[in-house]
Amino acid sequence: MTFVRKLALGLAVTAGLGLATVAQAQERVTLKSAKSTSSYYVMMVQLAEMTRKASDGAISPTVEESQGSVQNVKESFVRPGNFLFTTPPSLLAAARAGDAPFEGQTNDDARTLFVMPFVTIHFVVTADGGIDSVSDLAGKTFIAGGKGTFCEKRTNTILDLLGLADQVEIVEVELSAAGDAMRDGKVDGFATCSAHPTPQLVELSTTTPVKILSFTDAERERILELDPLSGPLTIAAGTYEGQDAPVDTVGVPVGAYGTVRMSDDVAYFLTKTFWEWKETLAQENPWWDGVTRDLIVQMGAKVHPGALRYYEEQGVSIPDDMK
Repeated sequence: MTFVRKLALGLAVTAGLGLATVAQAQERVTLKSAKSTSSYYVMMVQLAEMTRKASDGAISPTVEESQGSVQNVKESFVRPGNFLFTTPPSLLAAARAGDAPFEGQTNDDARTLFVMPFVTIHFVVTADGGIDSVSDLAGKTFIAGGKGTFCEKRTNTILDLLGLADQVEIVEVELSAAGDAMRDGKVDGFATCSAHPTPQLVELSTTTPVKILSFTDAERERILELDPLSGPLTIAAGTYEGQDAPVDTVGVPVGAYGTVRMSDDVAYFLTKTFWEWKETLAQENPWWDGVTRDLIVQMGAKVHPGALRYYEEQGVSIPDDMK
């Protein structure tokens, strides 16, 4: 019996056969995204619950915490079976070329499934610290993001592009401890890169007056030259406690990927289910609202054959170089 037929007959199997048969029929899927304090971890929990419900138990999803996208991509080189992970497409391009942070590890196993909400770059400082612009970070102490993560790499690149790399003292502290470090006066601010509103900052802003720095138009233009797939993004006023004005920042595309070792039937089911459940997901968390099928072309990796079958059924145009 094929996997798709198992899914179609899930209720009948559950009702008519013993638990041992159901367990034997299960497909296991691992979902890996980010730290448990991030938006993307919450998204993985949502997707796992969606998968469990939609498959009537025929798929057993497991959510794994991660240090971030760099770890996800590295694990995708070797993880077997149905491994779903998230990353910005730029890291997959670096992996294919063997560029930093993947020197000596050239790999092109990632395959696109669907689109995730964009990463929002947040530069966070204390509200009363006298820092009103990104340029004011000169001479200050700053946590660039979790060590070894995409956020750390992107933050350091941004500071370099804006001529601040030699003027900002970067402090290596785990991102989970960044809020406490800032509140205790050990650092002046930190960067976090996650879809907004990010849970860590929602919690922090309710107990500590914080400010999210806006980039000027000129600063954003320089940053966006780094990654043509990125785009200007505005965090609406009131997104976080005490944030009375909109924040002009940048967003980075993020995708959900499998690998060449994911089965076609699982890839088809995950992709189909995601798009059919997207509105339901958005009712729980509005960050899903901006996710649309046309953004598939920005995912920067070939589409998994199982996912491609779904997109072709729906009449979604996929470029030849992504097939």
